[in-house]
Amino acid sequence: MADIIQLLPDAIANQIAAGEVIQRPASVVKELLENSIDAGSTEIKLIVKDAGKSLIQIIDNGCGMSETDARMSFERHATSKIRMAKDLFAIRTMGFRGEAMASIAAIAHVELKTRRQSDELGTWILVEGSEVKSQEACQCAAGTSIAVKNLFYNVPARRNFLKSNTVEMRHILDEFQRVAIAHPDIFFSLHHNNAEIFHLQPGNLRQRIVGIFGNTWNKKLVPVNEETDILKITGFVGKPEFAKKTRGEQLFYVNQRFIKSGYLNHAIMGAYEDLLPRDTFPLYVVFLDIDPARIDINVHPTKQEIKFDDERLVYNYLKVAIRHALGQYSITPTLDFDQEVNFSKYTPTPTAKPEQQFTKADSKMNSPDAFKKASSPLEQSNLENWEKLYQGLGAYDQKDTDNNSEALTIESQWSESQSADQTSDFTKQQKVPYQIHATYIVSQIKSGFLLIDQQAAHERILYERYLAALSQQTSFTQKELFPKTITVSPADAEVLKSISPEINALGFDLQEFGTNTFVIHGIPADLPGNFDEQQIIENLLEQYKNNMELKLEIHENIARSMARSAAIKKGQKMTAIEMQELIDQLFACSLPYKSPNGKNCFITFELEDLAKQFEG
Repeated sequence: MADIIQLLPDAIANQIAAGEVIQRPASVVKELLENSIDAGSTEIKLIVKDAGKSLIQIIDNGCGMSETDARMSFERHATSKIRMAKDLFAIRTMGFRGEAMASIAAIAHVELKTRRQSDELGTWILVEGSEVKSQEACQCAAGTSIAVKNLFYNVPARRNFLKSNTVEMRHILDEFQRVAIAHPDIFFSLHHNNAEIFHLQPGNLRQRIVGIFGNTWNKKLVPVNEETDILKITGFVGKPEFAKKTRGEQLFYVNQRFIKSGYLNHAIMGAYEDLLPRDTFPLYVVFLDIDPARIDINVHPTKQEIKFDDERLVYNYLKVAIRHALGQYSITPTLDFDQEVNFSKYTPTPTAKPEQQFTKADSKMNSPDAFKKASSPLEQSNLENWEKLYQGLGAYDQKDTDNNSEALTIESQWSESQSADQTSDFTKQQKVPYQIHATYIVSQIKSGFLLIDQQAAHERILYERYLAALSQQTSFTQKELFPKTITVSPADAEVLKSISPEINALGFDLQEFGTNTFVIHGIPADLPGNFDEQQIIENLLEQYKNNMELKLEIHENIARSMARSAAIKKGQKMTAIEMQELIDQLFACSLPYKSPNGKNCFITFELEDLAKQFEG
């Protein structure tokens, strides 16, 4: 039998390596930026077109390459960083494997121009699919310019898996920010489709963080600076009051290399124990400087995972350092036992009318009648079926005796409201709903009762409403008497610009106003009047970015994100009228059972099942 094992041709081997190293345009950006840093550059310019699908170009003023080195840089495992195996445990450079350039050249058209300071002429090389098409001497500036065009041109399946330009650009921005933060002493700029997004002058770490994330970050930062015999910990953590509902900006660096570590994140969360509101996450940019011999970075192709020789020791040092920094700057928790700090801004104002606390009475979209008069046969059928659950409930109520004074008060309030509005037989037959822990709503039905998650239910209501508004353009806008200006980070500004037409279709009147600045001229008419416009836009952005990887249509993503941002939250107290209105609107939805994120909106408890619980 003939031998069947043979060496793969270089072109195929390079494409296999490219699958591990180059997963999307952002992977190219990361590798090229790190090469420029290793070359000793003090100025690095990144140019991107069509989110990197058409062009990714890096221009630096680093050491440049000789003619031979320029040609060798495209060979597999060709590197200037290591010479022998033991060098892997003394690495201070960003790259070391020698795979990046070969991998990029295997799946794109690459044009390289490079010149050393001491040379009069530089070298120009054109590579397509691992094949050198041309090489000649040229006039060029000292340093290196690499242009990567038509990424994945010869791997159509990989190109088809790329996401939208908004998603891919977001990944590029993430990689750019991670590298720029790690090297605040280097000038960085980023241009996308001929527009400059970042222009970062050299400075200190605080200046670089503020330059990337915006001026509002300056007041959020608490410095961390601890040094031990084992490692040095520096950077900044966020004040607890600026914690977010999403993870957002949480960055770890080991020897200036960005890493991902759930273990170290747990250490920081432990340092914030009792300081953060529930289900919120602090922001942080933390640098660990440690002897390279104590870590192993050669465990993953992206080099974003590392191993420590003593993880427990690093964990404890980090936790103590963060705790010490927070204590040193008198960061202590603010406790209010009467009110959850998470939800204070959503609490209805005492002067507001009940119907204004939950929705705008003047909004046709949010009118209870608009939902009770279902707009489709499916919704009408839903209402009829749910009404059957409540038929005969009045007979049970007549037999009940209730000695709870609070319940009697609510009952009397409900009776008064019902005498003023006899439009719905469905609602007036029900027993008054009530809240448990300002989170769940209990509503009786003839066979038992429903336990409704108020946040999940409201998200479902808003999701269907916003989805309809985006498809039918039926939203209403309430103009602001005094337009409000909001400023976001450059990265968020790019995302906000790309989705502003959809945001405005929901009822916002949001217009771009200068660099990273927007003006809100109007808000959706069905938003409660006590909402902070900037906060809801920021929450919408966070939710939208988190949903980017779910392969959602932009309308569905926006509707999901907006519903999540605008829905009432756990801990928000509601009146009986508001609870009943939410119940009515939920069961008028086409899919009342699940929230947009798949969470149950309610659970049904049968009387028979309850009775069994009391049997001995």
